[in-house]
Amino acid sequence: MMAFVQWLQATPLSLTIRKIGWVIPLLQTLHIMAIGLVLAAVVMIDMRVWGWSRSEPLSLRARRFLPWIWAAMVVLTATGIALVIATPRRTLLDPTFQVKMLMTAVAIAATLWFAAALRRRGETWDHDNFGRRMAGVLAAATLLLWVGVTLAGRGRWIANLL
Repeated sequence: MMAFVQWLQATPLSLTIRKIGWVIPLLQTLHIMAIGLVLAAVVMIDMRVWGWSRSEPLSLRARRFLPWIWAAMVVLTATGIALVIATPRRTLLDPTFQVKMLMTAVAIAATLWFAAALRRRGETWDHDNFGRRMAGVLAAATLLLWVGVTLAGRGRWIANLL
């Protein structure tokens, strides 16, 4: 792994990103805004699943907010890859980063599963108590995973400031 990290750190792209002083802060800002968007969209869907917001049917709420999650995931992926390329030693060798990536993969899988379930059963969850309870559990698990991803990233950010 160390050989790959050294190679990546010596690439022209990595050197350029580190050389231009505003690029890393811009990437970090976009990355943080995208994770905020994911969390906000997940919370908006979850509030409807949990019955805390009944202004629209669950299926409509999902159709409204799921595209925001996927758009934010594109931004997260692009900025995340660029940040890894810029500072591979700091990221790829950090166990916290590895946990964050594992949690991200699980969070994406859970979100995909939840989105598929919403497409199949979103209409019935509005009227089925058992289904709504199961959806509530899945919604909570998905939210906790995304919060964990956020906190894992924040822990690395705080550690780098010290």
